Amino acid sequence: MDNSICQVYEDEIQSLEEEIKLLTEKYEDSQQESTFFSDEEILMSIKSFQRESERHESLSDLIAQLESLETDLSFLKKFTGIQFTSHFKKTVEKTTNRTVRKHRLSGNCYSLSFQLEFQLLEIQNKENVSAVVTDLGIIMESGEDSDMSKFVSSTEEHGNLLRFFRSLSSYAEWYEHRRCTFLHFK
Repeated sequence: MDNSICQVYEDEIQSLEEEIKLLTEKYEDSQQESTFFSDEEILMSIKSFQRESERHESLSDLIAQLESLETDLSFLKKFTGIQFTSHFKKTVEKTTNRTVRKHRLSGNCYSLSFQLEFQLLEIQNKENVSAVVTDLGIIMESGEDSDMSKFVSSTEEHGNLLRFFRSLSSYAEWYEHRRCTFLHFK
């Protein structure tokens, strides 16, 4: 046999031996990973998964829930006048017990449009999760109303979203009444 042909076969044998060695190492690694869990732990995980899958409701139940939520949302829009048109959420920082997310909301309340941008700091303790609004920025098309500008500035300083939405709903409702009244007299 030719010396070059023997060399080709030897190279092929060597590459196959290396591949076998790598596959053996991968197999041993996967065997070691599976031995980290006892049979009891594996059975408990399987039972937990089965219980979780039994909890999932049928498709018709989910559709009924969605319709109910849409009805509730429609009621809240009519009751408060607030309608969100867009929402953007981005996770800025995430650790084991702390998460910072940046939110951007746009919407309108009656005829006033608004845009909010804020960060939500969520801190998780053993029993509960607390959330704090930081870096609140509010943009409103309120014209030259100095009272509204003062209110927006105060709300931005304190980061109180609940107060903002309550006050916005009331203010926008009366703003709409005033606007309609002035249109009537023109």
